[in-house]
Amino acid sequence: MSEINQYVGSQIKMYRKACKMTLQQLADLIHKSRATVSKYENGEISIDIETLYEISQALEVNINQLTNYRPPMEQSEMAALTPAGKGAFFAAERLYFYFYEGRHQRLKEGIIDINKSSEHPGDYDATFVINAGTPNGRSSSVYYTGKVIYSDMLIRFSFVNQYNALEEDLLYIFNPLEKRDFTEGLLCGISSTDLMPCAFKCLVTLAPQELDDELLKHLILTKEEFQRWKKLNMFIVDNHSHI
Repeated sequence: MSEINQYVGSQIKMYRKACKMTLQQLADLIHKSRATVSKYENGEISIDIETLYEISQALEVNINQLTNYRPPMEQSEMAALTPAGKGAFFAAERLYFYFYEGRHQRLKEGIIDINKSSEHPGDYDATFVINAGTPNGRSSSVYYTGKVIYSDMLIRFSFVNQYNALEEDLLYIFNPLEKRDFTEGLLCGISSTDLMPCAFKCLVTLAPQELDDELLKHLILTKEEFQRWKKLNMFIVDNHSHI
């Protein structure tokens, strides 16, 4: 069982569940048996390109969202890919995202995958998946696609909810030039609960983080931040050099 097969299978399963589609329904759409689709999702068998295309059409996703597998990258390899004078976040193809939602008192995590645009050379596309447990203990995911713009100090992501075009989010993160594997940012969008405009302080990292109290402490708004926001009458985040 190859890592690529497992990855593609897990992506198919993730997007199928996001569509609230059963194994049998997907099997019927691509004219395969339920058992075969189950083997696809478990990574037990490889999928030919024609079937992959049919699956992407059935799930209403780009085929790249099913196949954008990236093997883990060592820090030395990341450093070699980073252009001179640019931070590691400039070269990153995958970022890990975290924020705390106080309404339901839970940490949320996500993954941002970045690819060079196939249609517009020099531009970058991105996919964004936010995962979170629901109050009843079930897991849920929200899927976005969008664009990335780089500058010396900031990186801007613009995302649209793949299943609700009304929801468009902006994520601004600092592009730290010093050597570190995390950066702060601000996620601005619409609350999915009541469709009200909102903003969240967030942490974006080069490697996965433990969802522990230390991470939670970093994401919860501090008294000093509240005082500063009140004085300036606007929401801002700082580019801290340590967690």
